Amino acid sequence: MARINYLNNKDMLKEIHLSKTSYCVFSTPTDHQYDLILHRVGDIGDSITAAKTARAERIRKESGIKESSDANILAIPTSDLVFRVMTWDHVPIAPPKATKPNRTSKARKLVIDIEPDLQEDELPEALVMTQPDPARIRVNFPPFQHYRQNPQGEWVCVGKSHWRGDLETGEFCKTHGTMTDTLALMFMKLCERYATRSNWRGYTYNDEMRGAALLQLSQIGLQFDESKSANPFSYFTATLTNSFTRILNIEKKNQSIRDDILEANGLTPSFTRQASWHKE
Repeated sequence: MARINYLNNKDMLKEIHLSKTSYCVFSTPTDHQYDLILHRVGDIGDSITAAKTARAERIRKESGIKESSDANILAIPTSDLVFRVMTWDHVPIAPPKATKPNRTSKARKLVIDIEPDLQEDELPEALVMTQPDPARIRVNFPPFQHYRQNPQGEWVCVGKSHWRGDLETGEFCKTHGTMTDTLALMFMKLCERYATRSNWRGYTYNDEMRGAALLQLSQIGLQFDESKSANPFSYFTATLTNSFTRILNIEKKNQSIRDDILEANGLTPSFTRQASWHKE
């Protein structure tokens, strides 16, 4: 039986897309597959050729054709193209929070479901999103809408993230979706493989590292932004490194406190503390 490689960018991108789709509503089932990611609806008109090229390339890979010709690209109807536009327009404004008097307001940044001990400058770039003003309700991944050309030649919305019910009469919802089982299995295998690296496997608290890393991945796994990168493996690996390092620093701090207590009571501290004496 052939081994299945779960940890590759192609399959990861597919599972991330399926997981995000479970939080979305589309006019037709085929509208979930986008051809190009944009940040403004007004950029669609200038990006039709790029979208056709991307669609032809995707069709070529799915069908196994060696290369796609210009004729195949031009033959793609514009009405078949689907654009993903990254936007917060359909996300409701968050209710105002009570602030203390004379409290300096900080820049509005959204770090979604991150452990408080993990600093923003330690996170991958795609993890920290600048929150628009006024601040919107927190969501578990960057919101978007899908657009397709109707028979009248107008670009209309055919899909929304974090939405439930009909596109027009539905409501905002961020809890009805779920992560796919395959993506969860990928996270488990990624933590398992990373924990066996030579610089991590020797620690007695390796299980704690794996548990914290798996929790972190489950919290921010869908935060990967396809508009910024097509390499989720690198993104998840950077998250694992930060999570493992954080547990290591916590354990070192606890060990230092324990050694100080032992020394203060005239007892022998750990071998690590004793080795540091000889180095000095």
